Amino acid sequence: MTIKLGVIMDPIGSINYKKDSSLAMLLAASNKGWQLYYMEQADLFASNGVARASMRKLEVFADPRHWYRLEEVETRDLAELDVILMRKDPPFDMDYIYTTYLLELAEACGSLVVNKPQSLRDANEKLYTAWFPQCAPPTLITSQAGLCRDFLAEHGDIIIKPLEGMGGASIFRVREQDPNFSVILETMTRHGQHPIMLQRFIPEISAGDKRILLIDGEPVPWALARLAAKGETRANLAAGGRGEGIPLSDRDRWICEQVAPVLREKGLIFVGLDVIGDYLTEINVTSPTCIRELDTQFGLDIGTQLMNAIETHLTRHQ
Repeated sequence: MTIKLGVIMDPIGSINYKKDSSLAMLLAASNKGWQLYYMEQADLFASNGVARASMRKLEVFADPRHWYRLEEVETRDLAELDVILMRKDPPFDMDYIYTTYLLELAEACGSLVVNKPQSLRDANEKLYTAWFPQCAPPTLITSQAGLCRDFLAEHGDIIIKPLEGMGGASIFRVREQDPNFSVILETMTRHGQHPIMLQRFIPEISAGDKRILLIDGEPVPWALARLAAKGETRANLAAGGRGEGIPLSDRDRWICEQVAPVLREKGLIFVGLDVIGDYLTEINVTSPTCIRELDTQFGLDIGTQLMNAIETHLTRHQ
């Protein structure tokens, strides 16, 4: 029986062919002979308790000038799909949460959703590091300005992040006596009404912010060290960083061992860990990237590894 795979993603026509991990997954599924169906977030709906979508059959090609072809729109039950990849990029807003509820309806009728919808809600990519304090740098999550000031006074050099962002957006490095600290706090906490994350600055960022990919809890043996552009604190590729593949260290593997059992239990099949130096800084569960870069540098086929893991889960599921 041919496996039917649906993908929910941002517009496929606007992706970066060389870097897009969702495309790597779709090419791998196509090579296995699976049928592909394409959806965007707004295409999903529920009618009388049944999750449905306006979807289009999809073909993908390893061609940087013509990487996809879509057929006409057809409306189908999501439960007709054997597996659904939720690859919509953040922001993790209420629309995203509503989508996870619709995907739970499909899951209840037998579809395998990657990653598990409830766990997408449970595991905020920044905040979820708090479940693994032994792996993380000193971290504070709060909306209170006084606690933020105490944290800066204790550590002297800190990073401030929003809890809902991606790609390095709205991340600040702040040191003692920074004249902008107050306005940064006011803006990011919305005058004390919105929690943010503060972490001690990790000087080893100069050696790269490592992205480690885990497939069903097993790490890919190489990480992509994202190196910041000159004069930039953020190493994110979206913020101008460049990626350099490196083997996992013993500490990296230890961090994976700490996190992996929980990820498996929560049905988080494809996850990206962000590690700076010896510290876990984020757990990316929504739409982890860096497949293409690692495939290119090390001759890997991470998309096929993931599809094989999904196939194993489908067998258990059925």
